Amino acid sequence: MKPIYSKAQLEYMRAKTKFENKASTLEHKIELTRKTREITQEVMEGLVLETGFHDAYNELMQAENELIAWSHTTIKHEKTYRENKQPIEQMYQNINTSPEMRAQIIELAMKIR
Repeated sequence: MKPIYSKAQLEYMRAKTKFENKASTLEHKIELTRKTREITQEVMEGLVLETGFHDAYNELMQAENELIAWSHTTIKHEKTYRENKQPIEQMYQNINTSPEMRAQIIELAMKIR
């Protein structure tokens, strides 16, 4: 049976795929440009804008934030949350201080059904 995803999970998957595609396109453009000229900051900024990488990154961050907020609201109905409320709340409070914690919460949020 196919898993059912929430809107936040679907948006995150869409944004992540778009970001990965734009990152791949940017890498390819960098390699092509490197053959003809030096990659300066101005050149890199132009490539980032030209490929849409910057917009895809912003969309991914927005989708991650929405997924995290959704997961925080959703888990409050779980028995595990009620039993471990303080450590879970602390984990969400420290989400922006640790990239590893943020990644772990996103990974766990994608497992919620």
